[in-house]
Amino acid sequence: MATIRDVAKLAGVSVATISRYLNKTGYVNVDTEHKIKKAIETLKYEPSSVARGLAGKQTKTIALILPDISNPFFPELARAVEDVASTYGYTVIFGNSDDQGVKERTYIELLKKKYIDGIIFASNTLNRDDAVQMNQSGIPIVCLDRGPDNHSCSVVRSKNREGAQLAVQHLLAAGCRKIAHIYGPMDLITAQERMKGYEDAVKSLPWFSPSLMVSGNFQINGGMKATEQLLHTHPDIDGIFAGNDLMAVGALKALHRMQILVPQQVKVCGFDGIQMAEITEPELTTVAQPIYEMGATVSRLLIKKIEGNLDTNEIYELDVTLIPRRSTQKGVHL
Repeated sequence: MATIRDVAKLAGVSVATISRYLNKTGYVNVDTEHKIKKAIETLKYEPSSVARGLAGKQTKTIALILPDISNPFFPELARAVEDVASTYGYTVIFGNSDDQGVKERTYIELLKKKYIDGIIFASNTLNRDDAVQMNQSGIPIVCLDRGPDNHSCSVVRSKNREGAQLAVQHLLAAGCRKIAHIYGPMDLITAQERMKGYEDAVKSLPWFSPSLMVSGNFQINGGMKATEQLLHTHPDIDGIFAGNDLMAVGALKALHRMQILVPQQVKVCGFDGIQMAEITEPELTTVAQPIYEMGATVSRLLIKKIEGNLDTNEIYELDVTLIPRRSTQKGVHL
């Protein structure tokens, strides 16, 4: 790739003149401006790359791209990213992509021009071409839950399939005889793995049917609608495993409206371990991801990449923990 010195040489001016032109910090005559523009076009030189070459140092700024800041899981994650980054002297810029590829790529282009040192992607629309482009631009990236492939970036995630198995086994041990699953968007690996974990635990049981699995889109309203549909189709359900805590909260709300008692008639378990699970009535049993640890880990990995202390890309899977609460309490009777 061309350097700032290459641009200066081709334009026949000094590096300092290039700096004045790019940063608009001093006078550059019209003829010289024309020469610099032509040299940049000829060399296909990126302004962000020029700025990096000029600075010769890091900006100490990283970005965190989130898919949905309204989901309580992500502010907890963001706090950990920011806490760890600040201990290393880095500032964090946040962006909300709404899981839209176009919006995410707009962020990427904007952040490149802002001379970001690295980016953490907690969204699900980053593709391989985006990752390759950032690697070529010298911008390290780390992903949460999924990456575009196994080679372009490191990925931090929890043991989703194992956690789902844990949830269903807990419901069975609590006395449930027919358990339904409310799953998230099937284009997300987290939703896929949690569904697989549910199927692992129940597919050999005589009561299992694919109609016991209904989409809730990882949203409270989705959880409510899915619960109503499940109870209409299978009125004998006595357990629900929701693929995230928001859908589980929706399930609790729908059951309350239907005057079905939790945990006496139906037991409910969620997944994620967000703080909201502690303030529901009844308090929600959940499979807790180590949210803070996940955020801290992606932050440390990115900073290691930025500072040249990590060259390999790996998948880091963190343990989950079942937190039993009243929504699945055994031995509670009408």
